[in-house]
Amino acid sequence: MNLFILRHASAGLRRKSPILDLRRPLDKDGKRHCLHLAHVLNALKIQFDLIVSSPLKRSLQTASLIGTETGYESQILLSNGLAPEATLQEFQRLLYETRGHENILVVGHNPNISSFLGSLLVPSSTNATAQVRLRKGSLARLSLTRVPATLQWLLDPRTVRALYATSTKSSRRKTSRK
Repeated sequence: MNLFILRHASAGLRRKSPILDLRRPLDKDGKRHCLHLAHVLNALKIQFDLIVSSPLKRSLQTASLIGTETGYESQILLSNGLAPEATLQEFQRLLYETRGHENILVVGHNPNISSFLGSLLVPSSTNATAQVRLRKGSLARLSLTRVPATLQWLLDPRTVRALYATSTKSSRRKTSRK
């Protein structure tokens, strides 16, 4: 199984009220980043069999934009195993329940999404986690064919911007006009 772990895109500043923060949407930069990331995923010919999101608005918007732009036609599954207060056991249960799919995208929040990623990269017998930094909008690809998982790549938002800018430039050579 290929697991794609995505931290939700930029959603502005955290709200003081926890109730209001649950409904905090993506900001303009977050929406633009989702479109750029989807363009890069399309260039890499990556399709998802299943997209799972935290129930919070900013994660669901991130998952929806990526899904729409990459041609995902099924319903996005909401899971409390990706919510900000989720535990590692809830995340592992989610992975167990979705093990029949080949390419899964999960969208969640820091700090737990980074610690979930780190826990997949070390043997479970060590009781340790790898320290991984996921900025907003970062995407990691892991192969779960063996334990521990293998990190295939990690796309930082800066890398996504550079790949998007490179892929959208005209491939036609400029000639002088004399």
